[in-house]
Amino acid sequence: MSPARAAARLRVPLVSLLAALVAASAVLLGAGSAQAAGYRYWSFWEGNGKNWEYATQGPSLLRPDDGTVQGFRFAVSEDSGDADQPRRAPDFGAICADTPAEDGKKRVALVIDPGTTTDAPDGEKPPALRTACAQVAPDASSAEALAAVAKPLRYDDSAMLCAISGYPKTGCGEQVSGDSGSAKPSEPTKTTGDQDKDTDEEGDGGSGPSVGLLVGIGAVLLLGIAAVVQARRRR
Repeated sequence: MSPARAAARLRVPLVSLLAALVAASAVLLGAGSAQAAGYRYWSFWEGNGKNWEYATQGPSLLRPDDGTVQGFRFAVSEDSGDADQPRRAPDFGAICADTPAEDGKKRVALVIDPGTTTDAPDGEKPPALRTACAQVAPDASSAEALAAVAKPLRYDDSAMLCAISGYPKTGCGEQVSGDSGSAKPSEPTKTTGDQDKDTDEEGDGGSGPSVGLLVGIGAVLLLGIAAVVQARRRR
């Protein structure tokens, strides 16, 4: 068999192999996106005067100063970098305008944002966003300030904040699959007091193909391309 005919016969299976590998890569990458998951929970925020910053301590640990603005937002998010912020600016002057200062107490402005219907559990409708000015003892925690204006609060056995003003009625930090929106129980390893839903710890939970797998696919693709080039050069 001549070298030209041999090269031509070699190109056909190589091209087919490359096409199959590209298709497999697309399927794997698509599956990874479809399986991305988040958690439905109340995230906790601190106002810095202009913007919101994700709190580094939970509400049961943080003891805010007088004049502080804090926010709670209910939504589905994968981690702190993906979490939705409260949809109201952290404006202490506007929120506490009708609550005069009082000796022996501090004022903490709160933005309580139950989120949208998209993030609501099945069968529930989120109440309207609201603000409140809590007037509490100087050493009160953020959780105590919230309790002063937004009862009833609901916690789970690990002290995770599950509901504010009774919303949602059930559930607590459940995992929500990205492809269907369905929820399944999760087992948080940290308490809400420590901002337990920093789900960066869930990075190895199988939400998509591993880096090693993708690198391997890329290496095989490169080898296949090199083989095709070599076959063409031998013609």
